[in-house]
Amino acid sequence: QVQLTESGGGLVQPGGSLRLSCVCSRSIFDIYAMGWYRQAPGKQRELVAGFTRSSGTSYADSVKGRFTISRDNAKNTVYLQMNSLKPEDTAVYYCNAVYNFANYWGQGTQVTVSS
Repeated sequence: QVQLTESGGGLVQPGGSLRLSCVCSRSIFDIYAMGWYRQAPGKQRELVAGFTRSSGTSYADSVKGRFTISRDNAKNTVYLQMNSLKPEDTAVYYCNAVYNFANYWGQGTQVTVSS
């Protein structure tokens, strides 16, 4: 079993920044893949940024150059640094982990970009 706890969402003006955090109940070294997804109202959940044990990081085209995923292995924490935020980034952001062929999700954190 894996538990994921997200934090860091909120309301920010266009052009602003936020950093999301995801604390994993297991060592990140045990996890095959981790990433951040988001879901806006009326839209499907989409991958924002992620990494796997066997490959590097990947980003959605819409966030390349603005968002950065990183990890702190000692804290079992994955971060999503979001810069130059746009209104279209507004969504609920979810942390995801793939462990033993099963998907695990956090509870989600709301990010709202609005003036």
